Amino acid sequence: MARKCKVCEHSKLDEINKSLIECQNISEISRDYDIPWNSLDKHKRNHLPAALSQARQAGEVSRADTLLEQVKQLQDKACSLLDKAESAGDMKTALQGVREARSCIELLAKLQGELQQEGTINVTISPEWMELRTVILQAVEPFPDARQAIAEAIEGVDGNDGK
Repeated sequence: MARKCKVCEHSKLDEINKSLIECQNISEISRDYDIPWNSLDKHKRNHLPAALSQARQAGEVSRADTLLEQVKQLQDKACSLLDKAESAGDMKTALQGVREARSCIELLAKLQGELQQEGTINVTISPEWMELRTVILQAVEPFPDARQAIAEAIEGVDGNDGK
C-alpha cells in the first residue's frame, strides 16, 4: 500500500506550496516545517503541478464568470436606456437601444456556447487541398483523358470561389 504524502497531509500545505512555487530553498522549507527534504522534493514533482493546474482552471472559470457578469450588466444598462428612450418618445434612440441590447444578447449567447458562429471556409486554398489535388492528378497521369477531365473539373471548383 502506497504511503500518503507528508506534505499533502500537513496542516500548512498552502504555505508550503507557496514556498515551493516561489522557488525557496527546499532545505530551508524542510527545516521550517519539519518535513524531510525528499518528501518536499517528491511533492513538488508529483503533486504541485496538479494543484497549480487546478488553481489555473479555477482562475479561468473566475475570469469567465466576471466577463459574463460584465456583459449581463451591459445588457441591463442597454435595456434600461431603451426603456427611457421609449418613454420619452425618442424612437431613434430607442432603436439604437434595441440594437445594443441585441448585441449584448448575442455576445452572451456566444460566450455561453448557445450560439454557433458561422464562417466561410475556402478549402480550395488550403495546403491540404493543394496537396490532394496534386496527388490525384499524378495518380491519373497514365490516363490522359481522365486526367484532362479531372483537371477541368478541379479548375471549375477552384475557379468557383463559392459562387
